[in-house]
Amino acid sequence: MIAIASFYKFIAIDNCPELQAQLQSYCEAHEIKGTILIATEGINGSICGSTETVNAALSFLRQDPRFADLSHKSAICTGKPPFSKLKIKIKAEIVTLRQPLANPSKQVGTYVAPQDWNALIQDPEVLVIDTRNAYEVEIGTFKGSIDPHTDAFTDFPEYVRQNLNPTKHRKVAMFCTGGIRCEKATSLLLAEGFSEVYHLEGGILNYLEQIPAAESQWQGDCFVFDERVAVTHNLEPGNYRMCYDCGLPIPSLSADKIPCPHCGSSRLLSQSTSPILSMDEE
Repeated sequence: MIAIASFYKFIAIDNCPELQAQLQSYCEAHEIKGTILIATEGINGSICGSTETVNAALSFLRQDPRFADLSHKSAICTGKPPFSKLKIKIKAEIVTLRQPLANPSKQVGTYVAPQDWNALIQDPEVLVIDTRNAYEVEIGTFKGSIDPHTDAFTDFPEYVRQNLNPTKHRKVAMFCTGGIRCEKATSLLLAEGFSEVYHLEGGILNYLEQIPAAESQWQGDCFVFDERVAVTHNLEPGNYRMCYDCGLPIPSLSADKIPCPHCGSSRLLSQSTSPILSMDEE
């Protein structure tokens, strides 16, 4: 079995090259695969390995006082490892938005636990927005949520300015895959003058892990940025594969029978050896 851990934290980092070298050396020595992004605003990673090596890697990270309280989400994969390589990169942002007003270290929206999420999104006064990209929303989302039809997270600020109004939309709830995009999205809305802004704590993955399918408001699968492609309730493998050419998700049942509906490719459709986007483009 392969253990998977995903984590992020917004915190000032002033020695990015040094931290990169330390993590590169440690992960290579312990056969850890995955992607870790480092920026002056924080860290964002998804790694895999044996349960022992992944837990040890997290402990190694937490030895740094800046990451002592680092939380993570874990999962188990029984098939092919979700990452085949190790990539540790220094980026301008750990999740790209290009909006200086959005500073999660200073302010974020109100966290909503998965157990309280259903009641919130069923409140008629709450506007529920999926902050993910259109291809992610297409394969699954929360019942009644709004799809901004964005191609990249950097499109989201323009959607907000064109479609939302702080005097009209007094309660806004947002969600994303693991929570990191919503940290920035809620920070942006607060900076733009919205007063009541909420986000799903731990993202969709946390909700799918904690909320039984019978009680769930989630519909479909959840796209993930690794070779699992998608997951569903209890983080079980989903029903999607990837187009070999464009890397977009295709329903498993039709993947070998039809051209890709996204790019028209008739090449063999299979699980991709690399995700469509790197984590910083989520």
